[in-house]
Amino acid sequence: MTQTLPVSVVIVSRGRAEALMRCLIGVSQLQYDPFEVVVVADPAGVAAVEASGFADQVKVVPFDAANISAARNLGVAQAAGEVVAFIDDDAVPEPTWLRYLCAPALREDVAAMGGVVRGRNGISFQWRGQGIDARGEGYPLDLKSTQAVVLHPPQGRAIKTEGTNMAFRRSVLVALGGFDPAYRYFLDETDLNIRLARAGHATALVPMAEVHHGFAANAHRSAARVPSDLFEIGASWAVLHRKHVTEAMQADHWKALRVEQRQRLLRHMVAGTLEPRDVRRLMKRLDAGHADGMTRETDTGALPRHPASPFQEFKIPLRRSMLMTTRPWHFARDHATAAARVKNGEIVTLLSLSLTGMYHHVRFGSDGVWVQRGGLFGRSDRDQPLWRFETRNRRIKAERARIARQRGLSDL
Repeated sequence: MTQTLPVSVVIVSRGRAEALMRCLIGVSQLQYDPFEVVVVADPAGVAAVEASGFADQVKVVPFDAANISAARNLGVAQAAGEVVAFIDDDAVPEPTWLRYLCAPALREDVAAMGGVVRGRNGISFQWRGQGIDARGEGYPLDLKSTQAVVLHPPQGRAIKTEGTNMAFRRSVLVALGGFDPAYRYFLDETDLNIRLARAGHATALVPMAEVHHGFAANAHRSAARVPSDLFEIGASWAVLHRKHVTEAMQADHWKALRVEQRQRLLRHMVAGTLEPRDVRRLMKRLDAGHADGMTRETDTGALPRHPASPFQEFKIPLRRSMLMTTRPWHFARDHATAAARVKNGEIVTLLSLSLTGMYHHVRFGSDGVWVQRGGLFGRSDRDQPLWRFETRNRRIKAERARIARQRGLSDL
């Protein structure tokens, strides 16, 4: 049997109780043993967990402040796993997520691990491997292989992990003081990544460790990713500049960031999702946040060396992962069958192919079914030819192969 380390999965949730429940359903399908789940949530999130079937399986930490770093630190304080993994409440992991993400931790020199993130269509990548330059900005890394790679960044640089798909040794988080609460919404993981690199730790980037991220609405953006407030973005950049960027670089970089943010707002204005007065208001909020961040107290204080509570294993039977196929006119019937099979303890992917060239989309529903819909001749991976001749059996075989390792189908 493959060796595994005990893992604590920390989920921070605020204002998104429904998304949190969907995330927990996804977590309940993980093919990993052993792991525990720590949910740090506002009153609505706490109430949703307590009213669900997960109440006895989850460590729940009430927290009602808009500070992602402080919330994550509370989760780490409760985490009793050797490795602490993080996923956002508006994301869902592939069933093999922890298996791939945490495997590099079996190497003693690896302190952090990061996976990849698929976007709303469930196909395109929202985020892949990045490094962090001397200004604290991310730049792409050319990771063509599906194999995990362990990276020791050069001096003055770091390896980026994305907040919705990352993991760290708990002992390293404690040694570094965890997340800095001065970053209430943005750049919290970037700050930690930089401190990891300066301490000489290696980071593993794991292309097969996938989560699907939905970008649910919050206090800073709409569900369509239209900005509603830039205060914390400005504040976080000011804090990061003060902590990690040479003084000679700070002014010019802030000017460049302001231009970048303004251009983003103007694109939304041209698209009709913002009005001219919104652009002025949001830029004022960006500047006000930056001024606040220049005086904001930073703190990477002490985290408890020992967890506040013992390991509480999330006990689930190992689920068999299977693929069902259907056609549009049978979709409702077969979807109901798939949902019933999920309730009976299976992981079910329902592939619906129409006689069209429609692009494919993947969605994990609140009923626990992975649904992929698209045309027999349409693209799944977006770099495929725009049109190609396919037989139904050949296309089903190709799509099964594309998702087999992530969905756990290759184990059958």
